Amino acid sequence: MKFQISDEESKRAKIPHEIFLTNLIGNHILWFIAALGLAKTYWQPLALVPLLSVTLLVYTLWRARRSRQRDSWFVMCHWQICAGRSRIFIVMLTLAVTVSALGWVAYSQLNLMKEAVYALIGGFGILPIMVTVLVLILMESDVLHQAALHKLPDSIVLKYPNPGVQVVEEEALQD
Repeated sequence: MKFQISDEESKRAKIPHEIFLTNLIGNHILWFIAALGLAKTYWQPLALVPLLSVTLLVYTLWRARRSRQRDSWFVMCHWQICAGRSRIFIVMLTLAVTVSALGWVAYSQLNLMKEAVYALIGGFGILPIMVTVLVLILMESDVLHQAALHKLPDSIVLKYPNPGVQVVEEEALQD
């Protein structure tokens, strides 16, 4: 649905999506690849990837909770969308860390072959993260565009009822 809001409010609604996309694209793709090239010589740039990611994810969740009392309805809804997707990403990162820990235990304690551990970590740890990052980038880019157009997904409008913001255009459901 499209709502009648100010351009300033639209700009503030784009902030959570820009933060999340910066984490996904700038940190988890660009910085990670650049730091991976330096990893044999300098490990510190690579260590910044999870540090920055956790910082941005925690900030997003904290700010989304705070936005319920502080921000306008439209801006709050966009923070909640971003917080939900941040939780999905946290679950996927937790899965990757768990699979990596299990791989290390299997290699060091159960004498599993190194190649089998690489396959385990790659197939059940890294591949799901890569797919999730790609899907989240597409979804966040779409919602960022919706924020610029003063729109919200219908599911969010149902979850957080509109407290009087005027609807400009309602999307017709297609059969």
